[in-house]
Amino acid sequence: METNTIDIRELNDRINQKSAFIDLLTMEMNKSIVGQKYMIERLLIGLLAQGHVLLEGVPGLAKTLAIKSLATAINGKFARIQFTPDLLPADIVGTMIYNQQQNQFQVKKGPIFANFILADEINRAPAKVQSALLEAMQEKQISLGDTTYKLEEPFLVLATQNPIEQEGTYPLPEAQVDRFMLKIIVGYPLIEEERMIIRQNINPEGQTKINPIIKPEDILEARNLVREVYMDEKIEKYILDIVFATRQPELYKLAKLKPLISYGASPRASINLALASKAYAFIKRRGYVIPEDVRAVCMDVMRHRVGLTYEAEAENMNSEMIVNEILNAVEVP
Repeated sequence: METNTIDIRELNDRINQKSAFIDLLTMEMNKSIVGQKYMIERLLIGLLAQGHVLLEGVPGLAKTLAIKSLATAINGKFARIQFTPDLLPADIVGTMIYNQQQNQFQVKKGPIFANFILADEINRAPAKVQSALLEAMQEKQISLGDTTYKLEEPFLVLATQNPIEQEGTYPLPEAQVDRFMLKIIVGYPLIEEERMIIRQNINPEGQTKINPIIKPEDILEARNLVREVYMDEKIEKYILDIVFATRQPELYKLAKLKPLISYGASPRASINLALASKAYAFIKRRGYVIPEDVRAVCMDVMRHRVGLTYEAEAENMNSEMIVNEILNAVEVP
């Protein structure tokens, strides 16, 4: 037991030193983004835990700017794909082109071959285009013709969707939504923050350039450290209880939720909840996970993984209310 304590102490010191770049990265992003601390922190969790992020919010909340600023600060390759109803899968992954001089087909790689992919307004493209991202998101590879190409690490898909406009949009299939580690709801800024946004945008000197402060290799090193963050068996059980309560609520004295849930969270939810909790502990410069870390990231990991029945919709219940009920009912270690 003594050895274990020393190990955790040593790990804690190491992570405390190695996570110092988080503050630098946040400060650099804050040059162009006013407020939105929650969104920036969640983008960093996705980056450190190798998870893709879905951002939902009305237009003009700096979703695109935040993603672009993050890519610039890390000095990674950035590609923006504007999803439209006439987009084709080849526009994303690339295609085979016939070269007449060499008398053979050649691969023309699409914008997906970058470190940071901004899938802007992802719900504007039909299902076959959205599904072109699936292999890239899950396997970190792309198949073109009879060859499979590995994507460069770090590889991160950051997708945005507009919740208020329904005309000409296609809801994301459950299989794809489940591949996003986090779904972040981006809210409006506070009145003081909005005053600063106005000043920053009308004053030419107020617009500051983002500088690259770390390299993609530093992120890969940090990802390995995130996986080393200590997680006790009690925390593992807590994560499993939260996920299983969405599948069998009656076992957690939540029988009233049974008719409201059409399907519970997948095993990917358990994996992502554990990884996101470790990444959150890393951001807080700790070498071990505490229950508060799990609770802090739980809503973003779970809100898009709980299916609702018509009965839930009739009662004006949403997935966030159900997750909150579960968090209040499940015993905290």
